Amino acid sequence: MRLSHYNELIGDYKGHTVRTENVLVKTTGGGITFPITLIMQQFENPETIDNDALVSVASLFRTSRAKQKTIS
Repeated sequence: MRLSHYNELIGDYKGHTVRTENVLVKTTGGGITFPITLIMQQFENPETIDNDALVSVASLFRTSRAKQKTIS
């Protein structure tokens, strides 16, 4: 993923869910909610996405919650 350069915790792409106004992208490290307009821009004309936009989206990354183990 292009955003791993800005935040190494993002990890690799696992899947996505398309919603009405955004796309939730799941990664090995967590997830990011992207505006649909940015996803379309990535498919149609990725070179027009500037560094500021990538930094902004990378800041939206949320890590997965670690599963807590129960000790018996």
